[in-house]
Amino acid sequence: MDKKFPRFNTVGAIILISTIILFISSTLRHELFNSSGDLAFFDQGIYLISQGKTPISSIIDFHTLADHAAWILYFLALLYKIYPSVYWLFAVQSLALALGALPTYLLALQAGLEKTQAVVMMAVYLLYPVVYNSNLADFHPDVIAVPAILTAIFAARTKRIIWFCISIILVLGCKAVLSLTVAAMGVWLLFFEKRRLYGAIALFSGTAWFLIANELIIPFFGGEAALLNRHLYRYSYLGNSFSETIKILLSHPEVIFKNIFSSINLEYLVSLIAPILWGLKHQYMLPVIGAIPCIALNILADHPSQKNLVLHYSLPALPFLMVAIIASLASGKAWIKQNRVIILWSLVGFLVLGKWGLFTSRYLRNVDNWQATKDAIALIKTPDSVFTTDIITPHLTHRELISFKYNLNDLNNYHYILLNLRHPGWAASTEDYQHLYNQLQTQPEFKLQYQRDDVYLFSKI
Repeated sequence: MDKKFPRFNTVGAIILISTIILFISSTLRHELFNSSGDLAFFDQGIYLISQGKTPISSIIDFHTLADHAAWILYFLALLYKIYPSVYWLFAVQSLALALGALPTYLLALQAGLEKTQAVVMMAVYLLYPVVYNSNLADFHPDVIAVPAILTAIFAARTKRIIWFCISIILVLGCKAVLSLTVAAMGVWLLFFEKRRLYGAIALFSGTAWFLIANELIIPFFGGEAALLNRHLYRYSYLGNSFSETIKILLSHPEVIFKNIFSSINLEYLVSLIAPILWGLKHQYMLPVIGAIPCIALNILADHPSQKNLVLHYSLPALPFLMVAIIASLASGKAWIKQNRVIILWSLVGFLVLGKWGLFTSRYLRNVDNWQATKDAIALIKTPDSVFTTDIITPHLTHRELISFKYNLNDLNNYHYILLNLRHPGWAASTEDYQHLYNQLQTQPEFKLQYQRDDVYLFSKI
């Protein structure tokens, strides 16, 4: 083989190294007590599934399927049957995000790029800020959908129907709203890629699963409250139900236009395309049709968390953006064509928009009593109920009842109460926990089992 062309083991090495880096990063963040509610929800739900118990999470008071109809969690529970550990989730997430580089590489070769250029596309994918940032946003099954979407596109282009169907099914199992992405991909494949069978499968399955998940599964396991409390609050200006949203859109369309054309949305779109601006040309933007649902939902939301690359909400758009820049580069029309400059551009984008810097700032805020918190956690040796702070919760979720929702009237529901007065998290204030601590000292049924550096563990006698 010509030495200027990388061997496939180079691709494998890149994926392996990327997986290790991502895994170490997410694990370190967790160990520094920066994880929160989302990780606790998924970890508890998967643990309960693995134990054969009904996965009703005490974190959100809903069945896991009422959240996003993410049946993929039942398969992840098989790993917990081997050994129940939250680190499985970090491993799966790291591997899934890194594996997205493989179909990216194959799509680049399929488009006609040389192998060295295909490896550069792997680097562009891995350095895209939302990949690393999503890895540091607790855990979300969305990450599994990224390599699955890329694989589905590659399978459609190379006419591998079985791989295509498996990939589509996997995407749909990660999150109900991803059905819109699958349907949009179907439109693109059907009308613009001339892959009629593949497009029809994606369009039909995406539409069908959207209806099944939102009209049957989520209401059955969680009722309308699950949908409203977990999702529609992000679009509060559009009402409190789908019917209200339709009414507002029909009677007051100016409301939606005012929200769309805002400075925060402009900033979001700039950050979304800046890391790959070098390769975006309008004549090769048709693949971005598949990204429209994801981008539209983020733009329509009035919750700021969806309008940046800090969290995972832009992940479903990434595969289609990658396909667009691959097409532009393969045609020779990209703004920048030199491999080194492309990598440099991607590296700058990562350094500017990536969350790596938090390891030198925000992620270190809990280290002054880190050991005391770890020691207190180690003293909780039974699966009895726990009340604690939101940042400690993900370390103790392997039980049926755990909560960080501050309510003095619920104290008797818990066997353990673990407080960190120095670092209370966001769910309650230091004053709230100080008041709770004072009250616990007056209740004879609770014994102070551990005390050090403003960390207190009470257990019920």
